Amino acid sequence: MRNEFCGQVTEKYLNQQVEVCGWVGNRRDHGGVIFIDLRDHTGLVQVVVEPDNEAAFKIADSARYEYCLRVKGTVRNRPEGQNNDKLVTGKIELVVDEYQVLNPSKALPFMLDENPGENIRLQYRYLDLRRDSMQHNMRLRSKLTHALRNHLHQRDFLDIETPVLTKATPEGARDFLVPSRMNAGQFYAMPQSPQLFKQLLMMSGMDRYYQIARCFRDEDLRADRQPEFTQLDIEMAFVEQEDVLQMAENLIRDTFKEVLDVELANPFPRMTYSEAMRRYGSDKPDLRIDLELVDVADAVKDSEFKVFSAPANDPAGRVAVLKVPQGGATFTRKQIDEYEPYARRFGARGLAWIKVNEKTAGKEGLQSPIVKFLSDDALSGILSATQAEDGDLLFFGAGKYSEVSQFMGALRLKVGQDLGRVAAGWRPLWVVDFPMFEYNDDENRWDALHHPFTAPTGTVDELKNNPGDALSKGYDMVMNGVEMGGGSIRIHDQQMQSSVLGLLGISAEQAKEKFGFLLEALQYGCPPHGGIAFGVDRMASLMCGEDSIREVIAFPKTSSGHCPLTNAPSNIDADQLAEVHVQVIEPETDD
Repeated sequence: MRNEFCGQVTEKYLNQQVEVCGWVGNRRDHGGVIFIDLRDHTGLVQVVVEPDNEAAFKIADSARYEYCLRVKGTVRNRPEGQNNDKLVTGKIELVVDEYQVLNPSKALPFMLDENPGENIRLQYRYLDLRRDSMQHNMRLRSKLTHALRNHLHQRDFLDIETPVLTKATPEGARDFLVPSRMNAGQFYAMPQSPQLFKQLLMMSGMDRYYQIARCFRDEDLRADRQPEFTQLDIEMAFVEQEDVLQMAENLIRDTFKEVLDVELANPFPRMTYSEAMRRYGSDKPDLRIDLELVDVADAVKDSEFKVFSAPANDPAGRVAVLKVPQGGATFTRKQIDEYEPYARRFGARGLAWIKVNEKTAGKEGLQSPIVKFLSDDALSGILSATQAEDGDLLFFGAGKYSEVSQFMGALRLKVGQDLGRVAAGWRPLWVVDFPMFEYNDDENRWDALHHPFTAPTGTVDELKNNPGDALSKGYDMVMNGVEMGGGSIRIHDQQMQSSVLGLLGISAEQAKEKFGFLLEALQYGCPPHGGIAFGVDRMASLMCGEDSIREVIAFPKTSSGHCPLTNAPSNIDADQLAEVHVQVIEPETDD
């Protein structure tokens, strides 16, 4: 139906006839001559319908916004002084010889140059996707997945699909369950990841595997989460941690060069988990922000101010300071107070602060409601540890180590963004040496920080004797404060795997029921293996400069897991439910 795209009709076609298809972006009637901006995914071309072409003019006179057209015409230069330098096609126009309306359009629920609310955008997603920004995002995402596949294919990785209907296993989130019609009362689970299957592929001698896999997690949604998402899943046999890091780093470096023409650091810097938490309060620090946390427990441990001294003397406590340099002390009391509710959202009970007006004046040069509770020695120690200078503002966090790290890390990002201290560019980072476990106070047991199949650095006896200090062979790749991918060297010894499951409170009977096939496979010459998985949605949103992965997914769900386009999820009639042996129990209401 066409021999060229709208955005590619340039001077090279002067005095030639071309055929294009697209949508009406704009229509103007100037003194009996109709001008139409015809648009497709490549851009737009100015179409001119002159009155001496009576048949075409009559049809074009009724054309409206987003009508779908096919036009055949002759390319000519625009009149002098009417060029549009912002368009590739800005020096020419297409004079219509033949004009056809392929399909009219009724009035749109929103204009494509508007940005309506999320629900209306998703309800009419097929229209929303016509917008230039969404066209850009979806095409960049396609380029991204092609670059990833091409890199791995060239290095002998096999693209192997793993099951979507599988067995429910505890991997940290709730499973989406699928009832089985042929097995009454039994259920499949949608995979949270292909983790166990890719390990089995390594045991099968496949050596190098990858898959751009769909994964499903029934969890609360955020900007970087959807109930179904896409990850690049990779696994390699006969490798150590360094082999996987080098492979993954080369993959991402080549992909950024291919997709964005960006040169990333070589090599990527590395940081231990403990250092990342100490300096940035996060295991995915944004290195573009130059602010850091400073521990001041030693300075305040003898203080009579119990808010500080109690956590300072607690082995599991922390007292940390975020210094806001270069004029932070010019913040008004109102500006400072506005940060407290923000910190509370991340677990803070309050937010203490000190303005350093004149460092050499001692207490008199410091401004804060808490200065009167701190001794001269404590204040001197705080100023020394933070290297504070006149004009600086100090924010304090005190409490349990993990809680303080969380809210002070969030505060660091907020202050850095508010003050414009986010440097341009890309700052990749490897975070390594994660703890093997974290303690779950609510359930009084250990949880795996990555997942139960991550290998520890020590022996079985060392792990059992001191699980709290055990480190894992896990690693995360972070880019500009976003966890872009994570992986580990896996456990390839059956005794070690059983021990880890036992430490997680999974009995031998439960382990056999849930993971018996894995434990059995580990006994048949399982090779050392490891891998990594990258969030394709997150990677695409980073590359597109979007804050939400919904902007790079063709048909995403809302934050409540609803699809306004198809109205899913929806009710299922009783007969269909009976076929899969399911009965719905309606939630109780006031009625």
